[in-house]
Amino acid sequence: MTRLGFYTARLMRNEAALARLSVSTAELLDDLTDRSVALVGNARALAQGSQGDEIDAADRVVRINRAPMPGPVSHGTRTDWLALATRLSAADRARIAPGRILWMSPKRKRLDWSSASSPGFYLHPLEAYRALGDRLAAPPTTGAMMIDLLMRSRLKKLSLYGFDFFASQSLSGKRTAAQVPHDFQAEAAWVDDLLRRDARLVLHARGGA
Repeated sequence: MTRLGFYTARLMRNEAALARLSVSTAELLDDLTDRSVALVGNARALAQGSQGDEIDAADRVVRINRAPMPGPVSHGTRTDWLALATRLSAADRARIAPGRILWMSPKRKRLDWSSASSPGFYLHPLEAYRALGDRLAAPPTTGAMMIDLLMRSRLKKLSLYGFDFFASQSLSGKRTAAQVPHDFQAEAAWVDDLLRRDARLVLHARGGA
């Protein structure tokens, strides 16, 4: 697809055309078979820890949105996948240097050509977003969407870092829980249920309590 074709498809909300830019969900998840994955959230509490080496030791490191990384000691350095629901500045894109971009937001008008035309690009299906939203009775966070997606793969282990469900707020902004459209209590309860049912999922204490 050309750049003009992309902007036309985005303007016309042509989901089928946009989806042709994406690898399939099956192809994306096959890449995780028998691998360990670190999903790094943006809780401020993570910056107080020293889990960077653990994060970088995973087979795949997945970060979220602008992926603030105050330092390698707390956050590690690698970004194999970047899950986006917001546009990235050129500076952030260069800083994060993701190996693959996943567009998770249902708001396709925010999707940019640089992301959509990048190698291995993935467009999260609208039906998957809606199904999780129905389960939580609220719009899901990018982190929740990624947990839901990753746990559908045949990965060996999914380790969550920097997830405290907004108890310490986010490194990427100053908004409070009341100022965002998510239900963090519902997401915490959902993750607790996943932890009980699937031993592959691990929630790390620092930024994850």
